[in-house]
Amino acid sequence: MHSAVFLIEFGAIVLALGLLGRFAVRLKFSPVPLYLLAGLLFGAGGIVPLGGSEEFIEVGAEIGVVLLLLMLGLEYTAADLVGHLKTHAPAGGVDFLLNALPGAAAALLLGWGPVAAVVLAGVTWVSSSGVIAKVLGDLGRLGNRETPVVLSILVLEDLAMAVYLPILTALLAGSGLLAGSATLAVALAAVGVVLLAAVRYGRVISRFVSSDDPEKLLLVVLGTTLLVAGVAQQLQISAAVGAFLVGIALSGEVAEHTHHVLMPLRDLFAAVFFVFFGLNTDPATIPPVLLPALVLVVVTAATKVATGYWAARRAGVGTRGRWRAGGALVARGEFSIVIAGLGVSSGVDPTLGSFATAYVLLLVVLGPPAARFMEPLAQWLPAPGNRRRAVPAAVEPGTELARKSPARR
Repeated sequence: MHSAVFLIEFGAIVLALGLLGRFAVRLKFSPVPLYLLAGLLFGAGGIVPLGGSEEFIEVGAEIGVVLLLLMLGLEYTAADLVGHLKTHAPAGGVDFLLNALPGAAAALLLGWGPVAAVVLAGVTWVSSSGVIAKVLGDLGRLGNRETPVVLSILVLEDLAMAVYLPILTALLAGSGLLAGSATLAVALAAVGVVLLAAVRYGRVISRFVSSDDPEKLLLVVLGTTLLVAGVAQQLQISAAVGAFLVGIALSGEVAEHTHHVLMPLRDLFAAVFFVFFGLNTDPATIPPVLLPALVLVVVTAATKVATGYWAARRAGVGTRGRWRAGGALVARGEFSIVIAGLGVSSGVDPTLGSFATAYVLLLVVLGPPAARFMEPLAQWLPAPGNRRRAVPAAVEPGTELARKSPARR
């Protein structure tokens, strides 16, 4: 009986997602907000609460995030990653200042204390790599000149989590300086080892994974990705960072074949991830914190647009591309929820969870429209200076991400 309920519930969810996806295609709009709203309808407090399939959906959501970041990593070689990190490191600093500090200030103004301020700073700082990767693909912008700037900022944020999360965990646990430093050292060492292996032994890894049989290629790549992501998570590094690094370690024809084999699987589990996000949101908890969350949404949406515009301008991207870069960065999602969940489970403040949920839900719904419509809306905004600062050709990825590296394609 339990298996029958599971099949009925999960089948209904997948069918609903397929119909919503068709509807979104006809409107030429990203289906992500529709998937989230579907999760609200199916979740606790919604119209149709689930009983037998929620545990499987939770696992599927974790796989969805891993696959989204793996597919993003496939768009880069290790050399590209190192070049972008060197080139766009200042943009990472601007990103932190403009987007983390408003969250910390909001927590202090609401009277939640310094530890909650560190938690909320992380919630407002990190854009959603999963949502943005999906939106960029849906809008056909992976080949745009501003996209490497957007992806570089996302990579810097994800890698920064390898430093931030161990610090946050130590603060929430009340650990001493020695214990917190040891956790941080292990996390940084693990990231360094994986990145070094990707840079130096990427060809060897690609040959190990390579197979002419799509079934064997799927099993080896998926198994390797989940294994590395799990080890990264166990070491208190993001599973998303681990999956991304597996992606950049693959190159040449292996990367191209992997992309084609995993695309349908990625789309399925990514949709499940967005539904699960909605499932975990009880609509009844949103109204009491909606107004302060909305104020913070307006502030940090504007600061993310400013971050993307500044970074794209610094990279020599034209004015229209700068606005597209800013709009693409607006969405928050999986990392923000993880960070807020750590704070709530540690008893920082019970209101923090509802506030973070309302904040992220608003921005994850606002993010896809902002990515699509920021450029046409920009004509009504005051135009900042149009001076362009060119980036040296050695690190500029070119105009089409999909063909950026001869060794890759």
